[in-house]
Amino acid sequence: MNDPFSIRLDTIKDSELSRDKRLSWTEEMFDTTGGEVLTERATSQFLGLGISEQRLRWFGLAILFFFSVLLFRSGYLQVGRGDYYYGLAEGNRIRKLAVQSPRGVIFDTTGRQLVKNIPSFNLLITPADLPADELAQQAVLSQVAALVGMPMEDIRYIIDEHRPYIYQPILIKSGLDYDQIITATVKATDWPGVSLEQGSRREYLFSDTADETPPVFSLSHVLGYNGQLTKADYEAHAAEGYFLNDMIGKTGLEAFYEKTLKGANGQKQVEVDALGREKKIIAETDPVAGQDLTLSLDYGLQKTAEAALSDSLKQFNKKRGAVVVMNPQNGEIMALVSLPSFDANNFAAGISTAEYSQLLNNQNKPLFNRVVAGAYPSGSTIKPVMAAAALAEGVITTATSFTSVGGIRIQQWFFPDWKAGGHGVTNVYKAIAESVNTFFYMIGGGFPRGGNPTADYEFEGLGPYRIAAWLQQFGLGQALGLDLNGEANGFVPTVEWKNATVGEQWYIGDTYNLSIGQGNLLVTPLQVASWTATIANGGTMYRPHLVRQIGDQPVAPEVLRDHLTDDKYLAIVREGMRQTVEYGSARSFSALPISVAAKTGTAQWSNDRAPHAWLTAFAPVQQPQIVVTVLVEEGEEGSMSASPVAREILNYYANRQQN
Repeated sequence: MNDPFSIRLDTIKDSELSRDKRLSWTEEMFDTTGGEVLTERATSQFLGLGISEQRLRWFGLAILFFFSVLLFRSGYLQVGRGDYYYGLAEGNRIRKLAVQSPRGVIFDTTGRQLVKNIPSFNLLITPADLPADELAQQAVLSQVAALVGMPMEDIRYIIDEHRPYIYQPILIKSGLDYDQIITATVKATDWPGVSLEQGSRREYLFSDTADETPPVFSLSHVLGYNGQLTKADYEAHAAEGYFLNDMIGKTGLEAFYEKTLKGANGQKQVEVDALGREKKIIAETDPVAGQDLTLSLDYGLQKTAEAALSDSLKQFNKKRGAVVVMNPQNGEIMALVSLPSFDANNFAAGISTAEYSQLLNNQNKPLFNRVVAGAYPSGSTIKPVMAAAALAEGVITTATSFTSVGGIRIQQWFFPDWKAGGHGVTNVYKAIAESVNTFFYMIGGGFPRGGNPTADYEFEGLGPYRIAAWLQQFGLGQALGLDLNGEANGFVPTVEWKNATVGEQWYIGDTYNLSIGQGNLLVTPLQVASWTATIANGGTMYRPHLVRQIGDQPVAPEVLRDHLTDDKYLAIVREGMRQTVEYGSARSFSALPISVAAKTGTAQWSNDRAPHAWLTAFAPVQQPQIVVTVLVEEGEEGSMSASPVAREILNYYANRQQN
């Protein structure tokens, strides 16, 4: 007997079955008489009509892929990024805040305090706690900007710059006044993310009294100033325990001795509420106070040096100059003046963009420390070094003399003396005292027969190689290691340098110029003071330094070179410098109540600008205790504008020593 259902399934195609027909078939799938269910074969064939095996396979793969992605993402978030999201979650609840360390203060050599910490209220913003709604956040920031007197764009910039550190308080404004503190305190509940912090800021004591005129602003170049951490500062120092709202030394001693003055921050872990307000302290570590610095610098001497240089600049209508005073027996800096200068308190309190721009664009560069970073031709101040080198190399003795007739001619080139007609017969003492160029041309470059540079030499000088070596021995062309950042190397030209850089051979004229401190030779005022000190003390070069004591620990003098040459040669040079005062270009020093040895200098550096004026001196002659070096930019002759400055300083020092 044939199965009617089987026949129907076998003879009717899927494509011929409409939805209605399929529904009607489900009713016909049962035997109405016997009530039996359709056979397994028939049911299987019928169900195959709804979902094909291929579709079912793709559907299963899609489900598997979806759950695989879900599982991978879940594992990544929990394992790969678990610490990150845990930190975010904890940042919402637990914060690490700085406990600021008391910063060390700075004293001069007499115990006078030059820097102090004063209480300061600071306004901070924690970006994570600001309102999420943009309009609400805008309202908070606009009110904060109005309170602290800052453009809102500047506050936005500060926040955006520190965006990766959203759970750390960011310093917006330090040194709030009383009215700002009251307003911020009252408004704090309405300003999510805004907080006040009581800390301290630096005050630099440039005056004996509040109304002292003028203040000794040249100390700004020595002390430097503190400033807010930038993002780059924070990333460089975060591992050392710094926080975003910290201050850090930017220039001067504040920067060089940052770690010493800073000490170490403490830290507290606090639990905060949903608005970021502190609820309770979970853990706390105490800060370590920074150490104090005692300088070798003398405030009275600094004040005298600044006033003397300022008066000379005004008298001769000049704008820029430098003074450095050094102890030749140990390298201690007793005064360091660079003019013009600036008020470091403006930076400590938070300088405006306009004020800072004005300082940067000032053509006289008040932020530039000329003593350590300025590089100038030395002029005749180099002649004592040249004399010492020639004596040590046996090129000359005290009996060696040359006749100065106004200069030296080498073919078509003429190298003049400063004195028309010349100085006559000149030995080493007279050469130093009267700054006779011809003598130093001879001992430096020698003289070829007939003035022909290709001929044999009538007199053999040091030559460029030995000159360069001796200049480097005396500390030229290299930083001396003063404890201030930004020290320049200066420059000693060499034969190799000229060949490689200028593309020309070295001529005898180059040696002549180098021998009198002209040409490409560049030195800093600090280097001039250093070689003067080395000559004065008998041949020991000390590393110059400003700090005499850190905490209660003295800073030992550091010798850079000892027995640089035999003292008998340096004694000859010292006598020549003494004769400079007795009858040479520094005769005005003979009236001082202390014996002085000196050397003036006039350094050409431009064809259409006045030369720089130099004076370097030491005293007393027999037992030197002080070196004074003065530079007046475009000051013309050293005996004119630089000498009066050194005279005032030495007179102050001598009178104080006698009292």
